[in-house]
Amino acid sequence: MLPASYATATAVVLVAGGLLACFAGYRLFRLVLGLYGFVAGAILTTVMMGDAGMWTLVLAALVGGLVGALLMLAAYFFGVGLLGAGLTVLGINVVWQFIGGDPPTAVLVIGAVIGALAALAIARFVVIFGTALAGSWTALLGALALSGRSDLLEAASAGDIWVLISPQPEGWWLTAAWFGLTLAGALVQIATARRRKRRKRKD
Repeated sequence: MLPASYATATAVVLVAGGLLACFAGYRLFRLVLGLYGFVAGAILTTVMMGDAGMWTLVLAALVGGLVGALLMLAAYFFGVGLLGAGLTVLGINVVWQFIGGDPPTAVLVIGAVIGALAALAIARFVVIFGTALAGSWTALLGALALSGRSDLLEAASAGDIWVLISPQPEGWWLTAAWFGLTLAGALVQIATARRRKRRKRKD
């Protein structure tokens, strides 16, 4: 992980990038993909580096982030399908949180394929909802880190992506805030997309 002195800057980037993705993800889909690719690449690289020196970690984060961003941009044309698959897998895992245990691999694979095919049929709405969901989650995680809950940021960075819906004391209001912000972001994006369509028709 990056040194503690970089935690605040990381949280600010997460909040800003998350809000951008949440409320303008459809218009800036390529930028959002690149941003999330950079963040994922930077986190993965620094986790793999372990307890290396500060400048080594910073350099590794930059290189890993750039590689991650390039890979995500290269997958732009597959982005809608990936979002559909990801949302389906997310939904399955959320349901299994109440059932208990982990969902079977076969269920995840089949669900991902079905989700990807369905997403291609309704691409615009999948992009809008997917970016709103991911953006709101990222913004909330950054906000919690800024408020002193850096443990949640560390847990998410280590692979625990369910920190916002886990059965902890604040879990319920975090879940409500996550989906409330997601809904707001999706509605703003849909309204923006409709206005752009009307302007194009007038032109």
